[in-house]
Amino acid sequence: MPLDRRQFLLQSGSAAAVVALFGQGCAAPASVPAGQGQALGFTGVPASLRDGVVIPPEYQWQLLYPWGTPTGVAGRMPAFAPDAGNSAEDQAVQAGMHHDGMHFFALDASGERGLLVMNHEYTDEELLHTDGIKPSGWTAEKVRKSLHAMGVSVIEIRRTPEGWQQVQPSPFARRVHGHTPMRISGPAAGTPRMRTAANPAGDAVFGTFANCAMGVTPWGTYLTCEENFHGYFGGPKEAAQAVTAAQRRYGTVAGSQWVEYWRFDERFDLSRHPNEPHRFGWVVEIDPFDPSATPVKRTALGRKRQESATCTVAKDGRLVVYMGDDSRFEYIYKFVSRDKVHPGTDATARTANRHLLDEGTLHVARYDTGGRGRWLPLVHGRDGLDAAAGFEDQADVLIHARLAGDVVGGTKMDRPEWIAVHPQTGEVYVTLTNNSQRGDAGKPGTDAANPRANNFFGGILRWREDAGDAAATGFGWDHFAMAGDPAQPGSGARYPCADADMFGAPDGLHFDRGGLLWIQTDMSGQVIGRPPYTSLGNNQMLCADPASGRIKRFLTGPNGCEITGCVVTPDRRTLFVNIQHPGEARDDGDGGHNSAWPDAGAPGSARPRSATLAIRRRDGGIVGT
Repeated sequence: MPLDRRQFLLQSGSAAAVVALFGQGCAAPASVPAGQGQALGFTGVPASLRDGVVIPPEYQWQLLYPWGTPTGVAGRMPAFAPDAGNSAEDQAVQAGMHHDGMHFFALDASGERGLLVMNHEYTDEELLHTDGIKPSGWTAEKVRKSLHAMGVSVIEIRRTPEGWQQVQPSPFARRVHGHTPMRISGPAAGTPRMRTAANPAGDAVFGTFANCAMGVTPWGTYLTCEENFHGYFGGPKEAAQAVTAAQRRYGTVAGSQWVEYWRFDERFDLSRHPNEPHRFGWVVEIDPFDPSATPVKRTALGRKRQESATCTVAKDGRLVVYMGDDSRFEYIYKFVSRDKVHPGTDATARTANRHLLDEGTLHVARYDTGGRGRWLPLVHGRDGLDAAAGFEDQADVLIHARLAGDVVGGTKMDRPEWIAVHPQTGEVYVTLTNNSQRGDAGKPGTDAANPRANNFFGGILRWREDAGDAAATGFGWDHFAMAGDPAQPGSGARYPCADADMFGAPDGLHFDRGGLLWIQTDMSGQVIGRPPYTSLGNNQMLCADPASGRIKRFLTGPNGCEITGCVVTPDRRTLFVNIQHPGEARDDGDGGHNSAWPDAGAPGSARPRSATLAIRRRDGGIVGT
């Protein structure tokens, strides 16, 4: 074991550190207060290809808010049409498709009433429309419905003796989608690259979509992350002849679009409105307690394929936001606010902090050999970020954060996704989902932080900021887990415990208040159950106890699904989890569906629907025990 790793582990102060250092296996399970069970004391479930939800026998789950469920807007609660016959107007007030990141905001001291706020990442057009897209083709109505099926839902729920129930109607109920008016703020707002014919001021935009991971501010607002926005912009192929380096890097190239929005909504036509995609790829702040509040795109946090916006507070009271950019060979970022957080989570605090995300410094991470790293500031006029490099001002640096990361020398990572901060130690964990192109001809080779060529399985990397201060410019890092099947020759899999349950393609990540780390996976539907993933089964959720290094499988999902979105209620007695795109056999939506979940019939008997699970111990105890 290299000295740098020993130093990292010793500094972490955990039992797992000492055990790993001396090679004695894993420490005994960490205990929790009397009467609350033992961490990871649940019955682990095996890897499975079963088309259904499997959880420990001492737990139970219930279904909440599947796609098409009325959101609860008074006077506008259309029921879901099983044949997908709902109109675009209906979809604007119903659960969107493909639930992803989410958070529970308590409405009372008991935590038995709250707002569940969740992202809807993308659409399966063949399921969304009665006649699909092929061979019938796109229409203006289908484009509108598709845009309404992404974005964010705010629903009210309450706990009853029978379990959690959605409150309908609710004064808080709200859908934010691809046509919702939004404000643009921060250094890029109003600058030339943000101006369009429809918005010459460059300070307003319609909609958010491709909403994947999320974050929560200390003052109680929700941060939704615009990830794969590029696939929705297109145009005639001949328009691709004059592609800029920035357009190529961000994937906004005419002719490469996933959908044909541009034919019916001209703002998506790159040949006519080349600045429109600059207005997407941001972190968007939403006040879940005020349905009338205008969402705000926070440009100081940089434009990228946003994955995660995890907030913590520095020692001096400033806000720190950790973010990943979910593409091969992209970066991990950190934003440090200029001003301090005004304490509180009420309306007064939300007002006092309304500009906090507009002023500060964005950094990109560099992971050096020897287990040390640096945060490199992305500031115009410093470290080569000037006009000679194509950056006219700070707005250019933020709009093209990827290109700025290249100039200053950030470390190109294996698809950095969700980021979680340990609530007691302050250690930061990030999932690196995979990168099958690492080491290929013409692609970056391996490095200390990304040591596996053709990295099929991904892993979890962690770091500890110097002096335990989130605003520090230096940190120590190591790998918490290198995912995969250790039995496969050359897999490179390595876990903190010899008896850890294995997994692949880690994606979602969440720390509960007790310091348990919930890990969720996203293996592609076309590789599940096939080499080299054969032994890993369907996508799953695991629970890790960093204090002991133990990792235990808690849940396996239906065929084709991704397990994503995770939050535990403040009393730690309910775990909310999202089942995304059940039945998806291929990432591109072709090839039919191999599940009808949550319906019980055979594949093809019903349209599979993403939905939320509310999971509780049967005895009402702490989840994860």
